[in-house]
Amino acid sequence: MRIVEIETSSHWVDWCNWMFVKIITDEGLVGWGEASLHGGLRSVAVAIEELGEHLIGQDPAGPEKHWSRLNNAWRWRGGAVYSTAMSALDQALWDIEGKRLGVPVHRLLGGAHRTRLRVYASHWLQGADTPDKVAEGACEAVRRGFTAFKWSPLDGDRLHDDEAGEIRRAAEKMAAAREAVGPDVDIFIECSERLSPRSAIALEDALAPYRPGWFEEPLPFENPDAMIALQKLLRTPIATGERLLNRFEFRRLIEHGGCRIIQPDIMHGGGFTELRKIAALADTYFIPVAPHNPGGPICTVASMHLAAAIPNFFILEQMEPQRALRDACSTVPIRFEDGCFVLPETPGLGLEPDFERLRELSFRPQPRRERSGSLYS
Repeated sequence: MRIVEIETSSHWVDWCNWMFVKIITDEGLVGWGEASLHGGLRSVAVAIEELGEHLIGQDPAGPEKHWSRLNNAWRWRGGAVYSTAMSALDQALWDIEGKRLGVPVHRLLGGAHRTRLRVYASHWLQGADTPDKVAEGACEAVRRGFTAFKWSPLDGDRLHDDEAGEIRRAAEKMAAAREAVGPDVDIFIECSERLSPRSAIALEDALAPYRPGWFEEPLPFENPDAMIALQKLLRTPIATGERLLNRFEFRRLIEHGGCRIIQPDIMHGGGFTELRKIAALADTYFIPVAPHNPGGPICTVASMHLAAAIPNFFILEQMEPQRALRDACSTVPIRFEDGCFVLPETPGLGLEPDFERLRELSFRPQPRRERSGSLYS
């Protein structure tokens, strides 16, 4: 079996483009990966084309071997564009390997520790700007079957202009959410890098009675020492890592206690091959993994296979506002039961993009991102 062609296609969905990568073999087997980088997507397509030249004519067997070879294909490696391209090709090679051998990818990764994967509703409560709206939305998450959800109670501009008032309003909304869902639902807080060490401590003091499950990315990711220092001051776990691209970038953060939950992304952090190593490094320090999962059907199902096969899986992100469309764009919808995804047992990843549906979703340039708030709030 030889690789004869590599194709990419991009499709606008709600707030970003989904990019799918298809590796085609001369025996008719195809593998799928996803490379949905938020911004810079056309650069990713070029990187996939250039890296793909090193795969054409090769036997697709042995994804780890190909990963090592591609990682040394260019002198200048690293960065989000290169790593996203590598990640998508790696996913597709594992998909082919599973289909070729007639087993699901999680079997190739060592076997499933679990077949049901707890998920949380992400990007939840958008636009819920009063305690009543928050309570209503929190109840809706539970009605849908979730035992956890993630939201941002803070407005970045208000935080900058009126820190004390905005933190007080955040506490009022968090109190409403906790009262609405009771003590057993996890409520995770998205901070979006808007805080400083000082304001993160103030926010924790305000939200502590309502037991936030984590603070996600309270600080910008570039300075691990600042995150390390902050986690020592917070009782609430810091969850971070969606923008870190390999085990080397995670190393200092993990070894020095900069977070209590890591969130590597299978689309950007090196695919299955590298994320297994990141998860193993975290497991050495008893740190659980909650994979970042902002993409479409291939990203989601690939994250599921990884989550099933690692011992330290905690919970998986589910972009709930896009779930119906994601499932409509899949050949097989992902099963969701009682707050959990059900692991596929069919060969490879277990689903493919449905291009009859995706044809309606044309690529769009990523809109300019307006950054609100201030790091020094």
